[in-house]
Amino acid sequence: MPIKYNTMGYRVFTALNYLFLVLLAVVTVFPYLNVLAQSFNNGIDTARGGLTIYPRVFTLDNFKIIVNDLSIRRAALVTVARVLLGTSLNLFFTFTAAYAFTRKNMRGRSAMYVFLIIPMFFGGGLIPYYVLLSKIHLLNKFWVYIIPTMFGFFNMIIMRTYIYTISENLVESAKLDGATDFRILGQLILPLSKPIIATIGLWQMVSNWNDWVTTLYFVTKPSLYTLQYMLEQLIREQSRINDMIQQAIKSGAGTSNMAVVALTPESVKSAQVIITTIPIIMVYPFLQKYFIKGALIGALKD
Repeated sequence: MPIKYNTMGYRVFTALNYLFLVLLAVVTVFPYLNVLAQSFNNGIDTARGGLTIYPRVFTLDNFKIIVNDLSIRRAALVTVARVLLGTSLNLFFTFTAAYAFTRKNMRGRSAMYVFLIIPMFFGGGLIPYYVLLSKIHLLNKFWVYIIPTMFGFFNMIIMRTYIYTISENLVESAKLDGATDFRILGQLILPLSKPIIATIGLWQMVSNWNDWVTTLYFVTKPSLYTLQYMLEQLIREQSRINDMIQQAIKSGAGTSNMAVVALTPESVKSAQVIITTIPIIMVYPFLQKYFIKGALIGALKD
């Protein structure tokens, strides 16, 4: 039965739907805009309260004190390196494994599938995982961020499902022309799989960028701290922010003494939140067109 778009009931439903989406957007966006306003606002003025979504006394000093902190800059480099290397390796191994699992002539495919799916439902726990990383000498190493995330079975299932949607006739035609599996993978399957690669890549980037638990459990070297772990420390430890402010007073930090006095822990926290979230927010618009298509097609069937 066709849907009638000109009825009163449909117009009321559409209006209520738009109203709900607007309210949802306001509830979701307002807290972030409020933090953004605090990050650009004078700390003393922020302490007065009543700040909404725009700064009353504009200043960049909240960001200057963070950018001039050596530990924050080092953590940012570690985080960026982790995101780039970890995401690239995860996509490479996950995508190649997904293609291999679509080949019906692969020996032991069912046994390997069962072997890989078991850890999705049964895990050894944190202590055995810690002992494992200790035995393979990954504790307090940069590779503790990379090696455990080089392959994701759940992501592989989604990629495999997407590859199944690509016509097998294309693969057979390429084989008749003498193409090897590596050439088929690189020149045929890879270009057609951009939506799912972008989707899984985005998931992996966000996961690597936001993860601070790995640093908490397995890293004690300050030189290997990630940006999100530094943010967690700032939020949890008031003394950490006070130390940053005192260091800025001693070194100048590109601000005047009066400006440094106007800094408060809350304003510095807000600036740190913005610094750690804005890169991921900037990535989303570029991958959005691939994200929707890849997520839908990759979850259609298995």
